[in-house]
Parts: sequence; C-alpha cells; structure tokens
Amino acid sequence: MTDQEAAALGREALAEVKPGAVVGLGTGQAATAFIHALGQAVKSGLRVTGVPTSEASATLARTLGIPLIAEPTTLDVAVDGADEVDPQLDLVKGYGGALVREKIVAAAARRFIVLVGPEKLVPALGGRGRLPVEVVPFAAPFCQRRFTEMGYPPLVRTSGAAPVVTDNGNLILDCAVKAITDPAALDRTLCEIPGVVGTGLFVAMAHAVMVWDGGRVRTLTRAH
Repeated sequence: MTDQEAAALGREALAEVKPGAVVGLGTGQAATAFIHALGQAVKSGLRVTGVPTSEASATLARTLGIPLIAEPTTLDVAVDGADEVDPQLDLVKGYGGALVREKIVAAAARRFIVLVGPEKLVPALGGRGRLPVEVVPFAAPFCQRRFTEMGYPPLVRTSGAAPVVTDNGNLILDCAVKAITDPAALDRTLCEIPGVVGTGLFVAMAHAVMVWDGGRVRTLTRAH
C-alpha cells in the first residue's frame, strides 16, 4: 500500500470518530496516516482525546496537536493497521513491535477499525510465515526452547546487532509459522507459557476492516 492509499484510508476512517470521542491511535503506516488525518480534523475544530499504542504514535500525535491520555479505560473507537487479515477478520499484528499495547487498546475500544491494503488479506493466518510474541527478557531463553519444541522456532528480533526492546521493556520473538488452523487455540496455548506477555494474534477483535481496493475503500465487517 502506498502512502497515498494509506492517506485515503485514514481520511475514510475519520467517519468513525465523533466529537468528544476517546480514540485509540495505532502504530505503523496505516495508523500514521489516520493520525495525520485526525490531526487535521483537530486543527479544524474536532474535539477528541487520543490514546497512543506506542511512543512513536504519541510523539506524532503531540506534534499534530491531538490531546492525549496515557492509559486506556474505555475508548469509543480504535484505529490501527494489521499485517494479516483472514476471512473471519482475525488478525496477525506486531511486525511494527507494538502488539501488546495495540491489543490492550483494541480490547478497550467499543469499535476496533483496521486499515489495510489488499496484500494483507490472506486465506489463513500465518501466510507470511511469522508470528510475533512479546516476552519478558528473563524468560526469553526458556520461551525460545518451548516455542521450538512446539514447532514454532523463533528468532529474537534485532535492530542491527542489538535486540529490539519494546516500549514495555520486553523482547519480541518472531516465531516461524505456517497456516494457523485455530488462531484462538494457539493464542491461548502460547499465552499460558510463563514469560509470554502477549501474541500478535488478534482473534474476534476487529469490528470492521477497511481495504484500499482498486482506487476505492471496501469495508469488511465481522459476522456476529
């Protein structure tokens, strides 16, 4: 998805934001485009409060004049991107590293809206071969061994020679996966391992997915 397409999606998602709303601000290309669109609306007089999912999104929102609160309670809507979307609107997220805060904000929101290009639609989660899992540093060697025994060998995510450290002070293990037949069961199984903070599996969380498709926005909604 190009930056221009992301910007169009971001403007489209503004329709979900009502005056006075508390809005979850995601992380990544699509979420950045939405934050820019929201900042323009705030500049034009829209009154909202944002809850950022990362320090990067918080910094951008502040520069655009969006008032922020640091911790979510109940949000009216959250807008974010995704790395994979399956036909049930289940997601893989976390390639940008903010998966745990993104999941908290999404869970706290009355509506969770996802913005993606068509390349992110997959027949089954796991199609891109990688599932991020955030773990506390002390548990990383143990979790690496356990994930490998389960058939999901991980790599510690790095930036150059150093491990990537999340805004929560944790590490990310990128697990090698194939098609995930039961995302909810895998999420539960991984989260039961001591030291796991959260996975990039977002199951039954998205209320709608806006897809940039052939020059227009197509909205997919989750069946209830």
